[in-house]
Amino acid sequence: MPQLLDIVYFIAIVCASPWIAWRSIVSGRYRRGWGERFFGPKTNIPNGQTVVWLHAVSVGEVQVLRTLVEQFEKHRPDVRLAISITTDSGMDLGRKLFAKHFVFFTPIDFSWAIRNTFQVLHPNLIILAELEVWPNWVSHAQKCGCPVAIVNGRLSENSLRGYLRLGSLVRSTFSKITWVGAQSDSYAERFRKIGVEHSRVSVTGNTKFDGASGDKNRQEVQSLRQSLHLLPEDIVWVAGSTQAPEEELMLRVFCSLAETHPMLKLILVPRHPERFEEVAKLMESTGFRLVRRSQMRPNEAIGEWKIFLGDSVGELRWWWGLADIGFVGGSFGDRGGQNMIEPCAYGVATCFGPNTKNFADIVKLLLDDRACRQLQTQEELLPWVESLIQDPSLRQQLALTARETCQKHKGAIDRTWIEIQRLLESGLQRN
Repeated sequence: MPQLLDIVYFIAIVCASPWIAWRSIVSGRYRRGWGERFFGPKTNIPNGQTVVWLHAVSVGEVQVLRTLVEQFEKHRPDVRLAISITTDSGMDLGRKLFAKHFVFFTPIDFSWAIRNTFQVLHPNLIILAELEVWPNWVSHAQKCGCPVAIVNGRLSENSLRGYLRLGSLVRSTFSKITWVGAQSDSYAERFRKIGVEHSRVSVTGNTKFDGASGDKNRQEVQSLRQSLHLLPEDIVWVAGSTQAPEEELMLRVFCSLAETHPMLKLILVPRHPERFEEVAKLMESTGFRLVRRSQMRPNEAIGEWKIFLGDSVGELRWWWGLADIGFVGGSFGDRGGQNMIEPCAYGVATCFGPNTKNFADIVKLLLDDRACRQLQTQEELLPWVESLIQDPSLRQQLALTARETCQKHKGAIDRTWIEIQRLLESGLQRN
């Protein structure tokens, strides 16, 4: 089976190579880490150390791992952490957040790459953030007696249907998973349907509630506030994790409101770094002076501004701390939404579009408490933002409710950590 999968993977990569080359030329993605992707990392970790291999796909999953890494650093500093990340943007953030740990590009699921990685790391436990399960990887872990856990697990209905079409291969792979900490009952049930043994699935809640700061007095937030010279009377609208054509919508609404509401300021933070230049051109076309994060210098007086481009990776969680009004992107297209916990935790009057399938359970929790607003059409955005500008009491009530809702759903990381400790001891005994 491993050899057959190797052939399938090789054919898939060959077929995708023109697309990969094109994306590399156009956006600069997929240029790094091919040695690690094809053959695994080269730096050997001395055998005999207790090693936990954590894995994240991209920026969102890196943020999920952040709270878990903090738990290891606080309670198990003796454990060596090896962190694999798939995407370029995720790697940039991972190397910034986890500088003291061993961070490398995720090996492709070729049998030799996985085997080499195990020989380098000698892991006692593997932790996958949310969902990233590959047959050779999981099978080799089982052969080595290394437990595999999924933390903050989520599995959409569409993903479940797609996996089930692959039949016995997927069921066999998921049956080897040692433990799943699912975000909700519905996610837990889907993991069981796909092959994870019933007793190995627990509902822990969403660790993103624990990872969301919510503290506007944090140094990172205050530093940004000072850099932008924000005044108490300014009304800051942050649109984060946006994707085309959401930036055009935000700018169109802002331009309609800017003249009658001069204290309104817009901060745009696109989801994908390769679109920064494209969004910058859109913002320049409005006629307002554009300020970009990438062009700011320490202690530089930037002067008066109306629109700002957050063209950096990993800082959105701090931009939300500046916001009075928030829009969470990826929700007016087919992406399925992005993380709306962070702005709500700060007490931001938050809205998003109708497509939030990737965060359906979180959206339900927030909407049940009337802690945010889900817009059904793009036309609803302008009157909603204007109502919040004109009615500070409405803005404050939404902020208070959002913050309280996020606070009461904390605790997932503690429940997850209890299980991780048990699995780590199991992995040590097997090895």
